[in-house]
Amino acid sequence: MKKILLTSILYTIVTAVAVGILYPLVITGIAHVVFPKQAAGSLVYNTNGELIGSHWIGQAFTGPSYFHSRPSAAGNGNGYDPTSSSGSNLAPTSAALISRIQAGVTTEQQPSGDVPVDLVTASASGLDPEISPAAALYQVPRIATQRGLAPEQVTVLITQHIQPRQLGILGEPRVNVLELNLALDSLAAKK
Repeated sequence: MKKILLTSILYTIVTAVAVGILYPLVITGIAHVVFPKQAAGSLVYNTNGELIGSHWIGQAFTGPSYFHSRPSAAGNGNGYDPTSSSGSNLAPTSAALISRIQAGVTTEQQPSGDVPVDLVTASASGLDPEISPAAALYQVPRIATQRGLAPEQVTVLITQHIQPRQLGILGEPRVNVLELNLALDSLAAKK
C-alpha cells in the first residue's frame, strides 16, 4: 500500500510539473517565435509610437467624429474592462436591458433608418472590437458631417476595412472599429 501511495504521489507531481508548468512554457515560447505580434496581444500603436489599444479588445469611442463601437457590459462603469470580460447576463425581458437598448437607440438614431442591432447591444464578451459593415455604414452621415468629408470618402474607407468571413464560411463580414478610426484620423490628416 505504501508503494502504491508513493507512486501515485510521484505521478501527480510529475504530471503537474509537465502539464502545469513545462507545457505552457513551451507553447508560450513557440507562440512568441511563430506569432510574435499576436502573442504580445496584437497591440496597436499610433504614428508617435504610443500604445492606443489592441486589435482584439474593443474600446469606447463616443465622440461624434468617430465610429462608435458595440456597447460593453464588461466591468464596472462604462465597460470595456479587459480584466472583467462578460456579457450583461440580462434576460430579453429585463427592464434594465430594455432601458439600456432604448437609450442606445436614442443616442445613435439618425434620419437614415433603423439603428443596427450591434450598435445598441453588447456582445457575449463585452469586448468585441468589431461591428458589422451595416453598423459602420449607418454612421457615415454623422461622421462625414462632423469631419467635413464627402460621404463617399467615408464609405470607401469602410469598404477598404471590411474583413470577410473566415475561410469564406465562418462568421460574418466585420469591421474593426479601432483600425477604422485610425484610418479615419489618417484620412483627415491628409485633407
